[in-house]
Amino acid sequence: MCLKGHSVHGVEAAEGVASGSGRHLHLRLRQLFKILKHTTFETSFYVSKMDPASQTHCVLLLDLPPSALAGIDLLSFTTTPRFRGVKNVPPGLHFAFAASDSSVAVRHGAWFYVSPGSGAPQVFVKKWDAATEDFVAEPSPTEVLRWKANLGSIWKDGLTPYRQTVSSTDTGEEDVQEESTDWDQLTSRITPSLLSRITGLNPDHWSLTSASSASQDLEHIPGLELSNSVIHPEKELHFLPIDLKRPWREGATDRERSEAAQDRSWALGDFIENYCSGENVHLRESEVLGELQFAFLMVLTLNNNSCLEQWSRLLGLLLTCRAAVKERAPLFQELLKTLRLQLSHCGDMEAGMFDLNEHGGGFLKPLLRKFRRTLDDFDGKWKSDMVDEFDELQDFLNKTFGWELDGFYVKRGWLELEDGERVEMDVNDADADDELGEYAPVVVELTPAQRKELFGTVGSGTEDSSSEDDAELEDMDTRY
Repeated sequence: MCLKGHSVHGVEAAEGVASGSGRHLHLRLRQLFKILKHTTFETSFYVSKMDPASQTHCVLLLDLPPSALAGIDLLSFTTTPRFRGVKNVPPGLHFAFAASDSSVAVRHGAWFYVSPGSGAPQVFVKKWDAATEDFVAEPSPTEVLRWKANLGSIWKDGLTPYRQTVSSTDTGEEDVQEESTDWDQLTSRITPSLLSRITGLNPDHWSLTSASSASQDLEHIPGLELSNSVIHPEKELHFLPIDLKRPWREGATDRERSEAAQDRSWALGDFIENYCSGENVHLRESEVLGELQFAFLMVLTLNNNSCLEQWSRLLGLLLTCRAAVKERAPLFQELLKTLRLQLSHCGDMEAGMFDLNEHGGGFLKPLLRKFRRTLDDFDGKWKSDMVDEFDELQDFLNKTFGWELDGFYVKRGWLELEDGERVEMDVNDADADDELGEYAPVVVELTPAQRKELFGTVGSGTEDSSSEDDAELEDMDTRY
């Protein structure tokens, strides 16, 4: 019995030892998992299994150099080593860009489109190619899927929330941030089809750089082949063809050319009908505004000179129209509203790209003055709406840059200095800006030799002109 009792107690003791060892092993395992939760194991096993409901649209900007310049839409910043992209990107068109540093390096950017709706969040993967110093879309579907599966590893610390904010206070405390909605208005007429026409058919990666250029803006350097030039852009921009020097039809008479030089409405209508796509006139006109918006934003974000030239050409065409102002009144009302918003962001541009404070306001001030005088030639309800929109633009320019666009300003007068001395002052080239006085346009009859030198050939325009002159002479012979 003692043996049996000993045997029983021995079993109980063994079970107690086993039970204690099990608890000890369980505690050791728990400690081990706690350690692993702070290692890369957590990254690959725990965090990557993030709640799908917490995921939003995002764009990954990978492999950027240290302290690189990166940006999305109107916000740019210097990156940190942990930066991997932007999350919480709202639906619509967006523009991501980057450069090897924040100095004068060439900037690379790409447009992408976030689809609205309740579907799965979209993930756009773009990376910096160090070998070519280019900003490219990830070409490997496998890599894209891998990054999508492991978003949890970078979601909290590697992705910054999307924002377009401005500081409203200058205190040392945390600034109150006011969310800006300007991006939506600045891109209201830009469409995927317009981006494909300008930059090429590459959905969700419509790319260009600071050096991208339209063919008409290329600078040909003597002795340097374009194919070997390091400054030759990798992609040509296909803008709407605007020739401000020839705003008339092929074979136009001298009279038509003179009228077209003072009213570019025919040129505007020609490329709206023949070069803009759209099912109706409104959509085709919207494409003109869309290209104006695209060109401005590429100046703002990439410092692209060719886009600055196209922006100037579009304004030079639109603001010198007369008949079209009435015929296409909604287009011009939206133009004035768009221009006012764009000019409010000119202070964000790099120095030297576009200075509204320069003498005379560059090319834009005389164009706006001329457009204002054009409005005086019309009447009607549409004109009052147009004048109201122009007045808002004029008030903004006057308060921000001191511009006077109504023409009622002193061009010559006396200025009294602090010591009491009076000196006579005048505004140099004021008539030149307004095209008045000796600077007013004059119609000049050209000789056949001059016409051939300007237009390459005498052409049918001369024949039409001659036939008109002959008809007038015959009428004179009949009357007298």
